[in-house]
Amino acid sequence: MPLLSIIVPVYNEEEFLGALLGRVLAAALPEGLEREIVVVDDGSDDGSWEIATRYAKDHPEQVRAFRHEKNRGKGAAIRTGLEQVKGEYTVIQDADLEYDPREYPKLLAPLLVGKADVVYGTRFAVGNERRVLYFWHSLANWFLTNTVNLFSDLNLTDVWTCYKVFRTSLIQSIPLRSDGFGFEPEVTIKLSQRQVHIYETPISYHGRTYEEGKKIGKWDALLALLTVLRFAFLRDIYKESGPEILDTLSGAMRFNRWMADTIRPYVGQRVLEIGAGIGNLSRCLAPRRELYLASDIDEEHLARLRSRLSHRPNFRAVTCNLSHPPDFDELENQVDTIVCLNVLEHVEADRTGLQNMYRALTPGGRAIVLVPEGMSVYGELDRVLGHCRRYSEAELREKVLTAGFEIETLFGFNRPTRPGWWFNGRILRKRSFSRFQLAVFDRMVWLWKRIDGWLPWSPTSLIVIARKPR
Repeated sequence: MPLLSIIVPVYNEEEFLGALLGRVLAAALPEGLEREIVVVDDGSDDGSWEIATRYAKDHPEQVRAFRHEKNRGKGAAIRTGLEQVKGEYTVIQDADLEYDPREYPKLLAPLLVGKADVVYGTRFAVGNERRVLYFWHSLANWFLTNTVNLFSDLNLTDVWTCYKVFRTSLIQSIPLRSDGFGFEPEVTIKLSQRQVHIYETPISYHGRTYEEGKKIGKWDALLALLTVLRFAFLRDIYKESGPEILDTLSGAMRFNRWMADTIRPYVGQRVLEIGAGIGNLSRCLAPRRELYLASDIDEEHLARLRSRLSHRPNFRAVTCNLSHPPDFDELENQVDTIVCLNVLEHVEADRTGLQNMYRALTPGGRAIVLVPEGMSVYGELDRVLGHCRRYSEAELREKVLTAGFEIETLFGFNRPTRPGWWFNGRILRKRSFSRFQLAVFDRMVWLWKRIDGWLPWSPTSLIVIARKPR
């Protein structure tokens, strides 16, 4: 069954923790959803850890407890919880009874129907009960929330709410650095940079006073402001180099349009793009098509594809592995064009991949395949990107013909970047692109397009237009 993971960060909450865990265990969930509770004791020096371990012993199937030897902060406790969760969705639940677990169904609703990747529970929506507390505290919340909105281009009403529900695979793929309450602005800014679907839903709020144990104070507000300024100007949103490179390339809009314009004359009306990544080419090619299927094997890439192109009624994001023949059973003879750019080199069994493309095409349909050229420039960037090979023209031609295709045309593309690729990958052994270098290159695309065919060295890529015989 689908599983909801509930992370409970705890620091000196022995008075409330038992009651909170009882409420979480008793809270109704949407039909078909099970729960697990991951309690992370952040170095408490009261009886919180004993309460957590007792609940874990009494409810071993639902409650697990973990402990920091010393207090490290809420963000650190959440990171520890994220390393342990197993559910499809994850919610953060404070241990102080300010938030009501009975509102889980309301928070989960946009996720369960596929509208949202993340849901924030806002305490400031009209029509829900909330305890009236400090003016200056609410003013600081308003100021800090709008500062985050300013730098992230969002319109959230409550960044500092505890109740945040995530698709677990999404939040686990984001590097989180803040140990304390800086987690709240950091995760919000990074979610915005990942361009995910964020929803807000009203919740009730039963806040407590400082006398009753409230812990966040003015120094936390100052640190939060510094956190906003720190992460607003960074692009630290992926844990791995491959997705980070794709994200960097998403900013090279002129280059992506150049690539799309180069192959556009060969693109038909029913298109399957294999290895669409985060949609850098899909955004250029999907408009005005009868059907555009963008495929990938990475669920986070597919989620971002849906986020970026969900407004197009002709668009669908699907899971499809180029080297896995069963993925093409339902696609056989379904499309008149396959776009496969910078994908075939990742596939060990590339001949199988070409045969799968052949199956999916209708007779007379085209496969548009772009691959990197020349093992002489194979370097660290290729290894980071997972390239099994770079192709010679003869090798590409032979493999395409062996798969049953006719070659309509085969030509080189993008000579200007070849010296830089060789220097960065072979000499400097870089593992990612420089955003500055890429921005400068992208601004000069108008020139590269005009001189590409005149440069005296080999191209960075080869493009083959292969037709399935009628």
